[in-house]
Amino acid sequence: MKHRNKTFDFTLMLPPLLLSGFGIVMVYSASMVTSMLEGDPATDLMVKQLIWFLVGLVAFLFTSFFNYKFYPKLTKWIVLLLFTGLLAVEFFGITLNNSRSWILIGPFSVQPSEFVKIGLIIYLASVYTKKQAYIGDFFKGVLPPLVVTGVLLGLIILQPDIGTAAIIFSIACTVILSSGIKVRHISFLALIGITVLIALSIHMVTDEKFSRFSGAYHPFEDPEDGGYQLIQSYIAIGTGGLSGLGLGQGIQKLGYLTQAESDFIMAVISEELGIFGVLFVLVNLLLIILRGLFIAKKCQNQFGTLLAIGISSMVGIQAMINLGAISGLLPITGVPLPFVSYGGTSLVVMLLSTGILNNIARHVNYHRFQYEGEAETEDHAEQNTFTKQRSFS
Repeated sequence: MKHRNKTFDFTLMLPPLLLSGFGIVMVYSASMVTSMLEGDPATDLMVKQLIWFLVGLVAFLFTSFFNYKFYPKLTKWIVLLLFTGLLAVEFFGITLNNSRSWILIGPFSVQPSEFVKIGLIIYLASVYTKKQAYIGDFFKGVLPPLVVTGVLLGLIILQPDIGTAAIIFSIACTVILSSGIKVRHISFLALIGITVLIALSIHMVTDEKFSRFSGAYHPFEDPEDGGYQLIQSYIAIGTGGLSGLGLGQGIQKLGYLTQAESDFIMAVISEELGIFGVLFVLVNLLLIILRGLFIAKKCQNQFGTLLAIGISSMVGIQAMINLGAISGLLPITGVPLPFVSYGGTSLVVMLLSTGILNNIARHVNYHRFQYEGEAETEDHAEQNTFTKQRSFS
């Protein structure tokens, strides 16, 4: 029991909760004016985000204590639920922001593709752990999980939700590359992936989506359309300076910067809280990512290692895509900032996932303290033997 009380990893427990709480405050600041203009209470989106946070907190606590080694036994059910959720979108989904990605449940909308992120990580980590004995055999050890991954990605692309599909594809690649497959298989998969991406680009990229790409790198050539959103983001970031205009005092959220509470919430943070607010978010995200990778390195269980790598990469990749979009380094794809942006399903999935990461850390810490305790016991035994020898002499 003494060892178990020391296994809580506060470096992993506190940052997700701090970011989530901070995100609720910033969602209120970014959305209060537009909510009132639309006839809703100023606290409308904040209350919804708070409710989702409470749901996510329950998931966070549950997965923090639920033994991660039990997940491989649930893999088939997890994959079945993922397919069911995505198929339900095709039949019962609603369209928001030009994507049919949500299912309406009362006043709340749920995005099943968000659950594919953590579900696919668990599936790939479990399958590739079981296939370690023949991981060098491409058709037997590598290919079967890729078929499942490809079908899931295909259903998400059909919605269409290119941003979420890109994140899931990147996460899957990270887990697969970490599983120990051969270099020639990696090269072959990379070639296939590039070919598929080119084919999708030719057949699915509309004028609107192409304007997002051109707007990201040449925003001032089309300041009223394709480059408008990014230019407003630049203004918000540049206005904030060192300390910002003050919480709630931002200008760009007043109808200039659309989706200020979700995709562009970091621009609002920069404008209102300056570089200090930005650093608060970045430092906490880095703590989660780096600590997660450290736990993956220390974990003696292959499944736990791949699971920790997958979750850490999920947080890192999603943060990178969001921050890249608001700064003009990447096209705008509608990807929320982890823990901070408005979006209930994303928040729940992030808290649930970091709860799993915490459970892996607890197992790693428990075995470390157990080992140190055994070593300490051996040292005491040697010291007692030495003391007895001296007393007899």
